[in-house]
Amino acid sequence: MTTTAPDSRRDAPRGVAHFLAPVVAGFFNGHPPVRLRAWDGSEAGPADAPVVVLRHRDALRHVVSRPGELGLARAYVTGALDVEGDLTDALRRVGAGVRRHGTSPLGPGEWVRAARVLLAVGAVGARPPVPDGEARLRGRTHTRERDAAAVSHHYDAGNGIYSLLLDETMAYSCAYWPEDDPVATLADAQRAKLDLVCRELGLREGSRLLDVGCGWGSLALHAARVHGARVSAVTLSAAQRDHVAARVREEGLEDSVEVELRHYREIDREGFDAVAAIEMGEHVGRDEYAPFARRLWSLLRPGGRLLVQQMSRGSDHPGGGPFIERYIAPDMYMRPLGETVGLIEDAGLEVTAVRSLRRHYVRTARAWSAELERRLDDLVALAGEETARVWRLYLAGGALAFEEGRMGVHQITARRFGPGEGRT
Repeated sequence: MTTTAPDSRRDAPRGVAHFLAPVVAGFFNGHPPVRLRAWDGSEAGPADAPVVVLRHRDALRHVVSRPGELGLARAYVTGALDVEGDLTDALRRVGAGVRRHGTSPLGPGEWVRAARVLLAVGAVGARPPVPDGEARLRGRTHTRERDAAAVSHHYDAGNGIYSLLLDETMAYSCAYWPEDDPVATLADAQRAKLDLVCRELGLREGSRLLDVGCGWGSLALHAARVHGARVSAVTLSAAQRDHVAARVREEGLEDSVEVELRHYREIDREGFDAVAAIEMGEHVGRDEYAPFARRLWSLLRPGGRLLVQQMSRGSDHPGGGPFIERYIAPDMYMRPLGETVGLIEDAGLEVTAVRSLRRHYVRTARAWSAELERRLDDLVALAGEETARVWRLYLAGGALAFEEGRMGVHQITARRFGPGEGRT
C-alpha cells in the first residue's frame, strides 16, 4: 500500500477523504467496505458502498485514542461520525466485506505511512472527551451495590424512554411470533411470549410465581391478570419498581402482585411453584452463575418449574462487546447455550425443554428500531441527541447480531426433582 500525505500544492485539492481511503483499504486487504466523506466535503471509496461521514477530526481522534469498536462507537455517539441511510444495512455490508475479503494487520511500513496521513489530516491531537453516556462503575464486580449501579445505568434512564420505544405491554425482552400468525404486531407477539412462559411454567389459579428481574412488570401483571397467579416480583431498578407498583394499583392487583427492590441473593422466601428469569441471567456474571442457578433451585418447591430466557454467544465472544458493556449493560456476561444448560443441571434441576427464539429476536429488535426511527424527534427532545444515537447503534447492531447468528436467545425450561425422584 502506498500513501502520500497531503503536503504538496498538487495533492491538497484532493481532500482529506482521498488520503484516508488507502488507510482504510489497507485494513481490508484492498477492498474497503465503505465510502468516506470528510469534513472538507471530499469523498473517496467504492461508489456503491455505504457512506461513512466524518463530520469532524474528532471522529478520527476517537479511533486513534481507542482503536476498534469502542473508538468507532464514541465517534458515532458524539455525532463526529455518521452513516448515511440504513445503519443496520451499513453494518451488515461492512461485516460481509470482512467475511469476504478478511482483515489485514498493517505491517511496520504501512503503519508509518498511515501515521503520516493521520498526522497530516489533524487526526492526532488531544483525546476528545469520553461521552457522558458511558458507564463509570466502581468497586468489585457483582456485589449488590455494583449490580444495582449496572442495572441503574440502563434501566433507570427514564421510564419515558421505554414508553416511547416499547409496545403497550412494556415487555423489554424477545417476543414470540407464532408461525400461524405472520401479521401479528409486536404487542401481539409479546403477549404470545407471556402466554408461552406461563404455559411452560404450568401456572394456574393460585400458583406462586417468583419473577426475578421483573422489568416493567409485563410477566408479573399478565400472570396475575390472565392466569390467576400470585406473583412476587423483584428488580434492582427503582424506576421499574415504581412503574410496576403504579400498574398494580391501577389494575387493582394489590392482592395478587407484590414488587420489591431486592437482589436475587436477598430473596427471603422459598417454596415457589414457579420461578422465571427473563433476560436477567446475562447480568449475573461469569463466576456467579453457578451460585445463581443453585439459588433458583432453592427458591422452588420440589416439583416446581423454572423458566430462564437468556441470550447466548459463541465461546469466542462471551461478553457483549465494548460498546454494549460501556453504554448498555455493564458487567454483562453471556456464554454458549450448552454451558448455561450444564450449570442449571449442575444445580440439581432437570432441564425439560430448550426453545430457540433467535429469529424472533431479529423481528423484535427491528420493531423496536422502527419505532425509534418513527419517534426519533420525541426521543431526542426527551433524552438528548447522544442518548438517541446510543439507542440507534444498539438496536441496529443487536438486530444484526441475531440475524447473523452471532448471538442467540433461548428459553430453558427446567424443574426441581419431586419427592422420591432423587436430586431434591
